[in-house]
Amino acid sequence: MDSTLFWDGWEPVVHSVVMVVCGFVALVIILRVSGPRTMAKMTPLDFIVAVTIGSAFGRTLTATSVPLAQTVLVLVLLVTLQWVFSAARARSSRIRSLLDNPPVLLYYRGQMQHRALRSHRLLEEDVHTAARQSGKGSLEDVAAVILQQDGSLGAIGRDDLGDSSSLLPYTNRPDLRANEG
Repeated sequence: MDSTLFWDGWEPVVHSVVMVVCGFVALVIILRVSGPRTMAKMTPLDFIVAVTIGSAFGRTLTATSVPLAQTVLVLVLLVTLQWVFSAARARSSRIRSLLDNPPVLLYYRGQMQHRALRSHRLLEEDVHTAARQSGKGSLEDVAAVILQQDGSLGAIGRDDLGDSSSLLPYTNRPDLRANEG
């Protein structure tokens, strides 16, 4: 049996300690400087960045051939890319449509949107769960349930619907207008 399987000397241990401590501190500073957007509810872009950061950081913790400067550079580049894409997303509807999942109306004024539920692999029970989580005991108390961009479900109570202007892009369809009342 290879003795390096259990012990390979102090050098890799010291390297791991330095990489964990310095990499962790660098990551905290980078995320703090980059602002709350990096840590907000995740859009697909944010998810990709988070997974990539985790993968890059994890790789540097176990690889003795990756220097600290390279680790910090990779983390800075990933957070910078996220910031650049977020800024571009905020300025361009075309980029926003490429990067974001649009909100999807799942229930509106008594009507389940079965096509939307199927295409997003959701069930009517998920709509009922969203209603309960918003404090509503019945779908009769709910005007709309939306699959948000971050994957969460949001329910809007009938009393909270107001002029429904936040739903206009999703309710301006003949099949939904016929059901208003």
